[in-house]
Amino acid sequence: MAGDRANPRAAGRAPDRRPAVDRDPSRAHWMELFFDLIFVALVGQLAHGLHEEPTVANLLLFVALFASVWWSWVNLTFAVNIMPWLTRRQLAFVMLAAMFALGAIAVAAPEATTERAWLFAAGNAALRIVLLALWISQSWATGGTASRIRVLAYNGVTAAIWLASIWVPQPWNFLLWGAAIVIEVVLLVTSSASWADRVIANLNVEHLAERFGLLVVIVLGESVLSIVAALDEAWTIEAGLTAALGLAAIALLAWSFFMYGTEAMRDGLEALRAAGDYPAIRDTVGFLPFLVVVGVTAVSGALGNAIHDPGEPLPLASGLALCGGIAVFYLTNAIISVRFGRPIAAVLRWAVPALVLTAALGVAAALLPAGAVILCAVVVLAVIVGSAELSERRRIAGLR
Repeated sequence: MAGDRANPRAAGRAPDRRPAVDRDPSRAHWMELFFDLIFVALVGQLAHGLHEEPTVANLLLFVALFASVWWSWVNLTFAVNIMPWLTRRQLAFVMLAAMFALGAIAVAAPEATTERAWLFAAGNAALRIVLLALWISQSWATGGTASRIRVLAYNGVTAAIWLASIWVPQPWNFLLWGAAIVIEVVLLVTSSASWADRVIANLNVEHLAERFGLLVVIVLGESVLSIVAALDEAWTIEAGLTAALGLAAIALLAWSFFMYGTEAMRDGLEALRAAGDYPAIRDTVGFLPFLVVVGVTAVSGALGNAIHDPGEPLPLASGLALCGGIAVFYLTNAIISVRFGRPIAAVLRWAVPALVLTAALGVAAALLPAGAVILCAVVVLAVIVGSAELSERRRIAGLR
């Protein structure tokens, strides 16, 4: 303990290990991609309420439940990222163990607040036990007392809370779920200084950018699957046209993210690592991307409802999901860009018009039939993307 006080960062310093020789730590491993397959099912299960019963309560419930799942996913991804010495087989074992835990959450998701709440809690506890075993096996022998206490509190105590909630009646079990997540967030924020050395030394920007890019691909893929499923259930010309417009909307969101977001993330994280700015890395990796994923999934739910009834007004919750999802998508990307060090004036040039147009879309959602609203959404997204493309061409021309 005295050694930890003498050097606050000693407990968080990375062990002197070399990267594994049987895998490239800068690339997402196939077993990580296999693990992400269950995420497809989980996102679809969590979004079930947005498709079947589009209410404001279900929209808020989706965001709350997805927060716990996202937090587990990002913790696992971050741990693997800063442990380049994990061999292929060690990584595969971790991913498979986490996959079964995530699978339990996926099965429980549609009724996570009713009779399957115990399974949702058990899956979250299992994910934290996997992380606890990973940290103990990789850093227990080299960390000081403070480091060991933090590991036990971060994953061990919170796993115990999730397990205990299985036997706690509603709604008190939900309070325990929230407490477990709050403990993890608080511990992460308050111990940033002691973990900066480990993170900065081992952070692999290429791996993180690829992992988050692939996650967005999965979420967009779930959106496409929802569009196809909705059209299959409502096989009419109007539904077909709305589905085509919905696919165009998802494609434009994909264009915005993959043509600008992934490159910005790679360059931005590299700059933050060079500057040693761990808090900004924590925010742009752990917290803010959650809002991007939530935004895309919310839009997906609204599209499904529009395809089912293109001639009727969108339900209030679906209108909020569509407009709010697009607004959150672009607002979060704007905040991330600023955190990456982009000039605020340059970010505002595209962020302000995007938010103004989205607000106008909200007015349209309250007045027009669902099919017309989706057409308006495509026009709004096309204007945003077209404006960004023109700005990029002007920037490239200026460099020449």
